Amino acid sequence: MEITVEELGSLKQEQYHLVDIRSREEFEYGCIPGASFSSIEELFSNPPEEKDKKIIIYCSRGIISIDVAEKLTTMGYDAYSLEGGYYAWLLDDMTRKQNEEVCQEAEKSLRKKYRKTIWCKFVKAVKQYELVQEGDKIAVCISGGKDSMLMAKLFQELKRHNKFHFELKFLVMDPGYNEENRQIIEQNAKKLNIPIEIYESDIFDAVYNIEKSPCYLCARMRRGHLYNFAQQLGCNKIALGHHFDDVIETILMGMLYGAQVQTMMPKLHSTNFEGMELIRPLYLVREDDIMAWRDYNGLHFIQCACKFTDTCTTCRPDGQNRSKRQATKELIRMLKKESPDVEKCIFRSVENVNLDTVIAYKKGGKTHNFLDTYDE
Repeated sequence: MEITVEELGSLKQEQYHLVDIRSREEFEYGCIPGASFSSIEELFSNPPEEKDKKIIIYCSRGIISIDVAEKLTTMGYDAYSLEGGYYAWLLDDMTRKQNEEVCQEAEKSLRKKYRKTIWCKFVKAVKQYELVQEGDKIAVCISGGKDSMLMAKLFQELKRHNKFHFELKFLVMDPGYNEENRQIIEQNAKKLNIPIEIYESDIFDAVYNIEKSPCYLCARMRRGHLYNFAQQLGCNKIALGHHFDDVIETILMGMLYGAQVQTMMPKLHSTNFEGMELIRPLYLVREDDIMAWRDYNGLHFIQCACKFTDTCTTCRPDGQNRSKRQATKELIRMLKKESPDVEKCIFRSVENVNLDTVIAYKKGGKTHNFLDTYDE
């Protein structure tokens, strides 16, 4: 019988005896905390008296300990060999400590270096738009990109310091990622100490052969799956990682390509899942600041992991996507050279709508024209 390092870490110390059967010199140079030293001969001649506890044996690489554990099993003990031995534990311990350091630095940078540009804007959005309430159970939806990973860390920080109770679930929907992207998401979550829950779907396969607006369809299907899974977990809200730049790009795209004035709202009631809401807590956080936080902490996230990435015909040879959103980004960038406050002005434009100067508008699905009340 073998036990992994991860399984060992999940056990309480009172549940087992941990025995190091390497040489005493190796044991004294370094051992797993809580382990006792015993030569193989001593262990067989003077085994532990308690048989109600597990005996976990380890050697250097988990080879010799297998035979020892098997013999102890024949003697009536619940014995296990540590898979990979001391070296496996040591590598895991080094990785874990590195992860802890990365996580601590990433969290510290949000409290210090990026307090004004990220943390305070996150908190402002939460308060201003009333995104989090007492008793909420929020599904923090993680795609694996920089925005959703940052959002998860901000929610963890908020929960540590908030004055009222709310719950968090960190959800990753795998719509058909390749193995490499799946591993990157899992490793980043581990590195940042985000306890993700992964569930799988076949959305990528479902939209792969769709010619018209596959990305739009994919996004809608993914959101529907997220709502459904979050609701099954007892959540009343899902949180998405859309940021300030997404908001202003949506405003311009609506005007330029959709002939309408509208914005991406900071929160919405779901029309298909009763009692569910969608919230966007990064609403006031700029993308440049998110990228700065990512690069400062040496983090690497996936961008687009779908099956279209390698075969997309809308990409230029230099790798720049010529989608409408990318074109809008470039337009804003150009306008900003002439007017540094253009982004803020676009954002404020949908806060300062004067209905007395609008030809027509819709509310509740009904169109209202200025002529309706012109002579009143």
